[in-house]
Amino acid sequence: MENNLKSIEAILPPPHFHMVGDGFRVHNFFPSQPKIGMTGMSPFFLLDYGSKWVVPPSDTPRGVGVHPHRGFETVTIAYHGKVAHHDSTGKSGVIGEGDVQWMTAGAGVLHKEYHEEEFSKKGGLLQMVQLWVNLPSKYKMTPAKYQAIESKNMKKVVLDDGESSVDLIAGDYKGMKGPAFTFSKVDLFNANLIRGAKAGFSFEKNFNTGMLVIEGEVKINNLKVVPENHFVFFSHDGEDILVEAVEKSVVLILSGEPIHEPISSYGPFVMNTEAEISQAYEDFNNGKFGYLED
Repeated sequence: MENNLKSIEAILPPPHFHMVGDGFRVHNFFPSQPKIGMTGMSPFFLLDYGSKWVVPPSDTPRGVGVHPHRGFETVTIAYHGKVAHHDSTGKSGVIGEGDVQWMTAGAGVLHKEYHEEEFSKKGGLLQMVQLWVNLPSKYKMTPAKYQAIESKNMKKVVLDDGESSVDLIAGDYKGMKGPAFTFSKVDLFNANLIRGAKAGFSFEKNFNTGMLVIEGEVKINNLKVVPENHFVFFSHDGEDILVEAVEKSVVLILSGEPIHEPISSYGPFVMNTEAEISQAYEDFNNGKFGYLED
């Protein structure tokens, strides 16, 4: 394995945070960071990371009000705290610790998300990731749908130490497959590693691959130590990655086959042309995304 390692292109510290609505304090690793941009992690278009934040109690849940999406999928992963969500297809639910919400906006959907009511009243630790996964042009106008992926339903691959595991959200690992349906080849895992645990991963050379250290500290390829809240961006010169936990760690691993198509992005829409962006705004303004009460 060590003869075919992917080298590290960059280790990125968390950029300064910004607020999404009044409920989510996030660091945007891409597309705002030039090293990755809009295409460096394709098919993943955006990574907003809500690092650990103690949210004060509030009788009025904080969050993001009704907003549209078209042309991609949102994937929300909860590590601490609870978030309630609703969309114009009639779907709703609560994303709890370890759960994932995979929403295909496709042709268009209205969406809102807030701190879950009881969590909001008590306050507490909030830590989440939201990814935007681009859709190939032939699927951009697919009907909107929603996948609720609870932690208990994920495939968990137990590692050789008997305590560490790799939880599969999408894609394949050691002969097991994650529950998420995807429109292109995507691997998305959470590695939960005890101190000293080692895990090996293999992805195709041309796949765009990265890792976010959610908790702890890890050594990559017996070479670089990566601290908490940092993102590792890999080159395309190999297939294998070795991860060793310097201390008890959680690592989000993402890899996917790039979509080699033009990207036109504005606000909540990710399409292929400016004309399609204009059409998305026209359709939204004409009520074609449905209705959702704020």
